[in-house]
Amino acid sequence: MFQRKLATELLKRITEPRKRIQIVLGPRQTGKTTAVGQAIHSAGIRSHFVSADDPQMLSGEWIRNAWNYGRTLAAEEEAKGSSDGALLVIDEIQKVDQWSAYVKLLWDEDVRTKVNLKVILTGSSSLLLAKGMADSLMGRFEVLQSTHWSFQECEDAFGYTFDDYLLFGGFPGASDYVDDYDRWASYMGNSIIEPSISQDILQLEQVRKPALLRALFMLGASYSGQELSLTKVLGQMQDAGNTITLAHYLELLNSAGMLCGLQKYSLGAVRTRKSSPRFMAYDPSFMVFTAGATRETLESDLAWRGHLVESAVGAYLLARSKVDNFEVYYWRNQGAEVDFVIKKGQSVTAIEVKSGRVKGVGGSLEFLKRNPDAFSYVLGSQPFPIEDFIRGKFPLFPK
Repeated sequence: MFQRKLATELLKRITEPRKRIQIVLGPRQTGKTTAVGQAIHSAGIRSHFVSADDPQMLSGEWIRNAWNYGRTLAAEEEAKGSSDGALLVIDEIQKVDQWSAYVKLLWDEDVRTKVNLKVILTGSSSLLLAKGMADSLMGRFEVLQSTHWSFQECEDAFGYTFDDYLLFGGFPGASDYVDDYDRWASYMGNSIIEPSISQDILQLEQVRKPALLRALFMLGASYSGQELSLTKVLGQMQDAGNTITLAHYLELLNSAGMLCGLQKYSLGAVRTRKSSPRFMAYDPSFMVFTAGATRETLESDLAWRGHLVESAVGAYLLARSKVDNFEVYYWRNQGAEVDFVIKKGQSVTAIEVKSGRVKGVGGSLEFLKRNPDAFSYVLGSQPFPIEDFIRGKFPLFPK
């Protein structure tokens, strides 16, 4: 079975002496549970796995019961003279109310009593997990990101071509349906998109207008890679709302790894926050699904294909940003624009994508005039093919 780097890193941390809670964070159906299972199998450590998918069982006492069973396993290992300890895995922890307070209490008890119980928590809502981590667990955890699968991973695991990846994206489960579009569309809608909205957002957040949130995702994903003001977006919505509500819903969609709004790159933070967002889907398959596109669309509509390729580059950058801790923007000044600007510390790289649409490179040249210390990539021709870029063959910050 194919093993991602996430599983390798988890294995390393499981086999280390007990130090901190490991939190595996990422969108649903990206293989969090599989990676944890692979790491546990390789480590050979005794473990107890529980899932918070059953809302009837969720409470602080439920966490304590699972934790106590893990403690029993750790005590049995100690009695045998083993220093490996035991492992407790709680899947989708964010569904338990006040989870972080209970985890803090139990973890600190184990620190005081020297119980060798290692802990892995997984979750699909980065917003809710971030709240809990900031409120109670400061200094007690490390985060590992489970992003959508990259083109390189899909190529290695499933033999995807570049067009396969553009259409079916980075969900491993989609590989079962590459020859059956209708079943793929059903899988995307029923197993990924709707559960991400109804379970990872609506069950866990106060959303007054669920229909508006769904409509925002459908519209934003279909316009992935394009800049739209929230006022204009409202004009295309049937459900009434305001730009503040839309901005909040976009944040929720971002927390679920579905859709975000890239902000315009500027040296002034205030101007950056006030810019119109450029919608960006976290996976190219979201754009394909919401547009109702097919393989024939990809082959016959070069302009649409160009937008999809740009969206795939954006999705790759978003995934890398979660792991490598950098920021992703776009840039525009009058008639000049750059598709993506990434920033890490003082390092800045401008990325222009030439992907089927007629575009010049004047935007990159203008950006470099204004930001002379930046580096620039023009993707889509030698020496920087788009496919190789999203395979990770080029450094993002060469300078």
